[in-house]
Amino acid sequence: MKFPQPVSIKWIAELINAETIGSAASQAYGINEIHKVEEGDLCFVDHPKYYETCLNSAATHIIINTKNVTIPGGKNILVVNEPFEAYLKIVNYFRPFHPTKILQNENAVIGERTVVMPNVFIGKDVKIGNDCIIHPNVTIMDYTEIGNNVIIQSGTVIGSDAFYYNTKKNRDVWYKKMQSCGNVIIEDNVEIGASCTIDRGVTASTRIGKGTKIDNLVHIGHDTNVGCNCLFAAQVGIAGATTIEDGVVLWGQVGVSKTLTIGENATVYAQSGVAYSLDSNKTYFGSPAINANEKKKELIWIKRIPEMWEKLKELTSEK
Repeated sequence: MKFPQPVSIKWIAELINAETIGSAASQAYGINEIHKVEEGDLCFVDHPKYYETCLNSAATHIIINTKNVTIPGGKNILVVNEPFEAYLKIVNYFRPFHPTKILQNENAVIGERTVVMPNVFIGKDVKIGNDCIIHPNVTIMDYTEIGNNVIIQSGTVIGSDAFYYNTKKNRDVWYKKMQSCGNVIIEDNVEIGASCTIDRGVTASTRIGKGTKIDNLVHIGHDTNVGCNCLFAAQVGIAGATTIEDGVVLWGQVGVSKTLTIGENATVYAQSGVAYSLDSNKTYFGSPAINANEKKKELIWIKRIPEMWEKLKELTSEK
């Protein structure tokens, strides 16, 4: 999430009651997760396992719960007891929850010739391009950006909160919600079927590339980046922070794990489970998904096991 305008580290430190080590006069441009952070951003870390990764990331400012670290040149740290709580305080300051009783927020921007059918909810700071069709009972949550010539079928929810939790076993609530402050970006000529869900990014964007077509009952997790001209059949489920490159085809009920990459023009057959990154321009099948031809040979041999077992018993009895 980028701030509306740069803010000083001194101001941030006062907001979260932090001790600053470094330049309090320097400015922060936004707050982001470790895998989305950019130069000028704030990032938080609350476990020694990840101190070094965070300190050596692109983040310029790090919220942390210790002073006993080596601070790389040009970086600042803000020391607090609970970095996660500090993150929540910053997010809730810049992106507070605003309940609404109206279907269409007054600051939504809707393009020319776009049709919005009855009972569509459009949230705060939503932008919808030209020549779109939004069918009844669609929900478009805050900060969503939709391009031109996009079709969204009934019952779909765009921009729901990420399924993302801070986990600690030393508190009553083990799984504490990490407030989502990102958004969803849907590019031109995308079609989205009925009853789909696309979660917004935790701090950045979930993106659906130009020309991608999505069937009914598909779920796309937070911070996932879907390339151009992809095709997803019904009941595909994609976990968070995954990269789907251009031209990928996922047939029905394919499940894709988090933070992996499926290379361009790959095809994954129905009911497969993608547990690891897949190469480009190949066809996959099975769970975990492997080369489809290899999987078919494996299934043939499995079907022959009873026959082979009977043959083995015959040979044994003859002896």
